Amino acid sequence: MSKKENKNPDEVVQEKEYSILNLGPTHPATHGIFQNVLKMDGEIIVEAEPTVGYIHRAFEKLAERRPYAQITPLTDRLNYCSSPINNMGWYMTVEKLLGAKLPKRAEYMRVIIMELARIADHIVCNTVIGQDTGATTGFLYLFQWREKIYDIYENICGARLTTNIGRIGGFDRDWSPKTWQLINDFLEGFPKAFREFTALLERNKIFMDRTINCGPISAEMALSYSFTGPNLRAAGVDYDVRVATPYSSYEDFDFIIPTGKSGDTYDRFMVRQQEMWESLSIIQQAIKKMPKDQPTHADLPDFFLPPKEQVYNNMEALIYHFKIVMGEMDIPKGEVYSCVEGGNGELGFYLISDGGRTPFRLHFRRPCFIYYQAYPEMVKGIMLSDAIITMSSMNVIAGELDA
Repeated sequence: MSKKENKNPDEVVQEKEYSILNLGPTHPATHGIFQNVLKMDGEIIVEAEPTVGYIHRAFEKLAERRPYAQITPLTDRLNYCSSPINNMGWYMTVEKLLGAKLPKRAEYMRVIIMELARIADHIVCNTVIGQDTGATTGFLYLFQWREKIYDIYENICGARLTTNIGRIGGFDRDWSPKTWQLINDFLEGFPKAFREFTALLERNKIFMDRTINCGPISAEMALSYSFTGPNLRAAGVDYDVRVATPYSSYEDFDFIIPTGKSGDTYDRFMVRQQEMWESLSIIQQAIKKMPKDQPTHADLPDFFLPPKEQVYNNMEALIYHFKIVMGEMDIPKGEVYSCVEGGNGELGFYLISDGGRTPFRLHFRRPCFIYYQAYPEMVKGIMLSDAIITMSSMNVIAGELDA
């Protein structure tokens, strides 16, 4: 407290002093390169001012100078915890403009990859919530299963984190027997490990005390900030892009949309926990219903590379291969918006084509950038240690903040 003299010499006015704390941009607890300027009354947050832009990479402008097939690596760097969902979302946007129809086999294979990516994304988020409450065991234990998902990615495309997996129109080739074996091994082993992780935290008294009523947001407030994904469903709104506007044959699968009530950190944790079980169920259904003897790519010769034996022995195939790789194929004029249910919510792509070989305009709807705007309200009046957990439970990914 500081003392300020009043006109009445017998009275002293007490004026409160606040401290300013920089949380980030390089603090490890922020899980990314972004900053929060906190006005603190002791340990209590009075105000918060988020700052983004430390790793802005101008993806949208880069995309407007690239052929369509070469934009996929840019999408990898959005939510890099679930890159394949970003890849598939971009492909579906181009396919919508082209009016392409994919074989069921290609769509089911996409569903399997996207749900594996969702599990990997939720593993990161929920284990980090545990880590930020002091529970390191679950973090270290469950991460090995995230690595097994990366083994599946690597077997399909050769990459692990930034995958660039698949192609516009489907997949360049069918998956190998080893890939299917890795998927089956994961489906067989992960549930046991996940139940053990669940037993560590879901009914843990310390964990519940740290997360219940921590960083809550109401359904009305979440909707006013355009929340989507697990953060919105934790507040009680059952909006899921896979159900609201089905894509990639999601209408063929049975699954529920987990929701919470209070929109606090515990509800966000629990919604993601249940979503991982639902993702496992969807993958199992996709494998069971997988059509046999179908191609893995739509009839899009402008985007599907000819077989190598033809490229080596046929001049026309060689020319076509060169034109596709160099991005010399024109796209029809049009304006489309396409979205998928990303690991963090509705991931959308707004594309305008003027008929050339590159987009006239491309905008990414990044869910993290949208719901991070609510962070100051969510942490106002709570303690600094709770602000860290709240940020973790929102699963703020810096790559989506700074596109």
